[in-house]
Amino acid sequence: MTKIVLYPGTFDPITNGHLDLIERAARLFDKVVVAVADSQGKNPLFDVETRIELVKKSVKKIKGTEVCGFKGLLVNLAKQKNAIALLRGLRAVSDFEYEFQLANMNRHLAPELESLFLTPSEQYSFISSTLVREVASLGGDVSEFVPSAVQQELKNRFTGK
Repeated sequence: MTKIVLYPGTFDPITNGHLDLIERAARLFDKVVVAVADSQGKNPLFDVETRIELVKKSVKKIKGTEVCGFKGLLVNLAKQKNAIALLRGLRAVSDFEYEFQLANMNRHLAPELESLFLTPSEQYSFISSTLVREVASLGGDVSEFVPSAVQQELKNRFTGK
C-alpha cells in the first residue's frame, strides 16, 4: 500500500520552512500531496493558480510530491487522494492550540485519518508567509526565506514589474 500524507495550506507564499517540512515528509511517506487551499478568508496576496504554480516550481526536485488545489473540507480531499495522514507544521507553542482543535475536528470527521505534526528546522522556525509578505512589501530582501521563483514573484508584485 502506498503511504500518502496530505500537507494542506494556503502557501501564500510557499517558504523554505514549508519546503523543509515537505522534504522531511517525503522521507517518511511514499507520496506527499501538497494541497493549496483556495481560501479567500485569509485574504491571499496571490490567486490560487499562481500559488499552485509557485508550489509546483518549488517542489519539482522533491521526489514523490504532487501539488493540487482544493476547496471545501480537507478530509474530503484526503479521502479522494487516499491519504492516511494530514501533515501540519508547528513553529511555536502559539500554533498548537489552533492545530489541536483542527486535528480533533478532522478526527471527528474522518477517524481513519491521522494528524501528524512536524516542527521546522531551527533556521526556519521564525519564518511565516505573513512575515515574508510584509518584509517583501516594504522592499526587504526575502531571498533567505523563499525559493527563487517566489522571490521573483514577490518582487514583481510589489515593484509593479
